[in-house]
Amino acid sequence: MKEVILAFAAGAFVGVVFKYVRLPLPAPPVFSAVMGVMGVYVGGKLVEWLHRVIS
Repeated sequence: MKEVILAFAAGAFVGVVFKYVRLPLPAPPVFSAVMGVMGVYVGGKLVEWLHRVIS
């Protein structure tokens, strides 16, 4: 959980800095892009789980 909080804090800090400097945010602006990243993560975890179940 500590990693999640630190990652969120770092992302929020970067967002504040980019907005302050008036640069475009370095993140996908649409929800579908975020869901794509989440799909990649879930797919990787699924493969790890399958390897544990099969082995």
